[in-house]
Amino acid sequence: MSDKVDALVIFGATGDLAKIETFPALVGLVKRGVLDVPVIGVAKSGWGLEQFRDYAAASLRLNNMDPDDPAAVQMLNLLRYVDGDLGDEATYRAMSDQVGAGQQVLYYLEVPPVLFGRIAQGIATAGRSAGARVMVEKPFGTDLASSRQLNDTMHKYFPEDAIFRVDDWLAFEPVENVGFVRFANSVIEPLLNRDHVQSIQITMAEAFDVSDRGRFYDRTGATRDVLQNHMLQVLATVMAEPPTGKGLDGWRTSKHQLVNALSSLTPEHTVRGQYEGYHDVEGVDPKSTTETYVAVRLMADSWRWAGVPILIRAGKCMPVTATEIAITFKPPPQDLFGIEPAVPQDMLRFRIWPETAVGMTLHGKKPGAGLEPQAEELSFAQQPGSDMRPYDQLIGAALDGDRWLFARQDTVETAWKIVDPVLGDAVPVHPYARGTWGPKEADRLLTDREAWYDPAG
Repeated sequence: MSDKVDALVIFGATGDLAKIETFPALVGLVKRGVLDVPVIGVAKSGWGLEQFRDYAAASLRLNNMDPDDPAAVQMLNLLRYVDGDLGDEATYRAMSDQVGAGQQVLYYLEVPPVLFGRIAQGIATAGRSAGARVMVEKPFGTDLASSRQLNDTMHKYFPEDAIFRVDDWLAFEPVENVGFVRFANSVIEPLLNRDHVQSIQITMAEAFDVSDRGRFYDRTGATRDVLQNHMLQVLATVMAEPPTGKGLDGWRTSKHQLVNALSSLTPEHTVRGQYEGYHDVEGVDPKSTTETYVAVRLMADSWRWAGVPILIRAGKCMPVTATEIAITFKPPPQDLFGIEPAVPQDMLRFRIWPETAVGMTLHGKKPGAGLEPQAEELSFAQQPGSDMRPYDQLIGAALDGDRWLFARQDTVETAWKIVDPVLGDAVPVHPYARGTWGPKEADRLLTDREAWYDPAG
């Protein structure tokens, strides 16, 4: 069977994700010649096709795109619409009628996970599951047990190789750039191991608060929202072994092996925080212990990385909005110039957000008499962010049957195993002031010779 699909069906096509991300991404796919099949929206709104197209056009304007652009007009003309309740078998029969003679369909479930099973059943009952692919949005569960239950539900109707689990960070161009820099430059990859690296830090700082997402966030928290998925995926991109064979077919396996080698978190090596004023957010329980900040220390039990400490912190109401990876290299084995204790340590940095930047700090001699080190910054890649939307890449990859940008079941479950021991109130939550780097208790994760990397510095 060809990898090319005959139709794209979007469940939840009138929701916020469609408005913010999906319709603009579809225009990009049309412009690149990737999308030329019917796009069937399914939702319960009381609309007809013209209202649905008007909604899509409004989405483009919201994203500063012109609905009259030729690619946008072509995308809008590809749209079809089925209005119906997702619990009603008639909705799936109507969807099937819209697909028509097409045999291979990509289903995109832009709905809460609680609806995955019902939609999968409806697709199967309509006789449309054979040869299909299904994209599902995170969260893939709220802990290990629920993640396994969710997978069991999906596997009743679809084999594992037909399920495309969406984590938009996997298609985030700056994250892809990390892997590209590693494997496209022969001078970088040989340095990334325990012989040369002293520590790895990842900081995901957001200067803003929970805002109007209080009800959602209070059920989730920083550990579930970003650590279990985004941060561990970024870490795997930094640390995984090069994929075997040619191309990226083995990349998901390499990343799974790295995640599988990570130590499970413990309360001793986890610190949770909550910014002052969080309880005043609408939708937040006044007695909530949900964390808006989490910091962890862990290790990878592998030959390449044995003994290298990994520090990750993520939080809201930080001093800046920035996501960076900082790889600190070990100092030289001998102090030839008699400059202790000022022996410099070099660093490789990847800026993930708000722009793409890759830089290395090396040290030279400060001009003048004497031998004093001076840091020299080498910025060998910097650009103002990604031109391609993550969802453009993700939907395009699923349309083509490419799986390397998607999360695999065993990796998702392994990531839950890592964070499961510190979910809930296994770790106390500490208050911290807005505009700070989180609770002071996070410093206990550091040794005497370590310091938190400051992406604002």
